[in-house]
Amino acid sequence: MSIFSKRSENTSAAAASAGGPVPPASQAAAKTDEQWRQELTAEEYRVLRQAGTERPYTGEYWDSHTSGVYQCRACGAELFTSKEKFDSHCGWPSFWAPLADGTVRYIHDRTLGMERVEVRCAACDSHLGHVFEGEGYGTPTDQRYCINSVSLRLVTADDGGK
Repeated sequence: MSIFSKRSENTSAAAASAGGPVPPASQAAAKTDEQWRQELTAEEYRVLRQAGTERPYTGEYWDSHTSGVYQCRACGAELFTSKEKFDSHCGWPSFWAPLADGTVRYIHDRTLGMERVEVRCAACDSHLGHVFEGEGYGTPTDQRYCINSVSLRLVTADDGGK
């Protein structure tokens, strides 16, 4: 089943306040706004905690072909791998699937006068980007996870798990 047909059962601020599903609590998710501001750069905070977007073609990973695992820059949760990364030429890193079910969560986003599906880290609820479907890319899922570079940290085999 497509994530796009699950919109109503996914979490949103309205669902959470109405007693709907809420992501599992973690130490990272329990941080205060002030703690996030101290730990993140101004740009990381704007994107990860305020659902901002970095300018296209400016992020560290939009055109990277380095092998490794992409972690959430806020909490370190493993989210995507380079095996699912593809060149979409949109200006942001693009993946056709997350690393595993449950690593990201989805929110139906109606901001800016359009309908989109927001992608957040399931561990700390940080904004990562959006996922789009049916754009005609030759990927196994027909989906494009358009993720901000500033939301990610690439860990390569050379990094030794640092």
